Amino acid sequence: MPKAKTTGSKPAVAIVGAGRLGQALAIALQSSGYPILALVARTRRKAEKAAALVGKTLGKAWPQPLAFGVNQLAELPEADLILIATPDDAIEKTTKILASCLGPGLWARTVLHTSGALSSAVLAPLAKTEFQTGSIHPLVSISEPVSGAAALHGAFFCLEGTRKAKLLAEAIVRDLGGSSFTIKPERKALYHAAAVMAAPHLTALVDLATEVLSTCGLRKSKAQQVFVPLLESTVNNLKTSDPQQALTGTFARGDVATVRRHLDALSGREFAEALEVYKLLGLHSLRLAAKNGLDPKFLKQIRKLLRSA
Repeated sequence: MPKAKTTGSKPAVAIVGAGRLGQALAIALQSSGYPILALVARTRRKAEKAAALVGKTLGKAWPQPLAFGVNQLAELPEADLILIATPDDAIEKTTKILASCLGPGLWARTVLHTSGALSSAVLAPLAKTEFQTGSIHPLVSISEPVSGAAALHGAFFCLEGTRKAKLLAEAIVRDLGGSSFTIKPERKALYHAAAVMAAPHLTALVDLATEVLSTCGLRKSKAQQVFVPLLESTVNNLKTSDPQQALTGTFARGDVATVRRHLDALSGREFAEALEVYKLLGLHSLRLAAKNGLDPKFLKQIRKLLRSA
């Protein structure tokens, strides 16, 4: 394996998985002083495309990362840290290949994967060959690499793994201006399910709401635009208040007649999915309203309407 030339005191990094997250990490880390030596994708061509984007985004201040296909893992340049940013289903296979390529006592000191649902236990083949292993999962939504890199700065990261792996992960988070927390490895899947409900499911919920609104005569794209300020104001409320205080609208006020009108409007067959979501989230909204001291009479009436619809 070729020996890498690194600059500064930050660990040199190789990233396996050059999708949106992998590219965003490359941009964010390299701009924070971490030399990104290599990007690995399913094919070398895809890796070259990703490396070119990273190089173009960062400019001439940093050398463009080398590009490798997944069948070239044995050719990776010497690095202090390997970040595995592949889809979850590919992490175990990638780990086994790396373990067979690198073996005990070779150059890489730490391996971190970026999965939210898997713990560092999936890296066991590497742990057995003297690697420090852990996971570093950013709680951000990354739809494309450049804006994703910006979102990584100041984000929250979930960490777990060996002590030394977590120390390195914590240093990375600090350098990105973020905050970190740790959870027990056996809670990773539950943690990730919560994160999915908070973000990807929110996207799905907005899509469902825009479908409903579009039946009122608006184009779906316009309906989405209409909801953005509402969503932003809700997020701003959550920045300063807990959910029960941030809850506004029909359920917070206990508007029984309005809930009845909503249920009638959603009673058509074309709104079956939206009706089920409305009822389920409505029942949870009632729990928040109850904590805020909503009149039990209204709580009982609305709960009955939701359960009988």
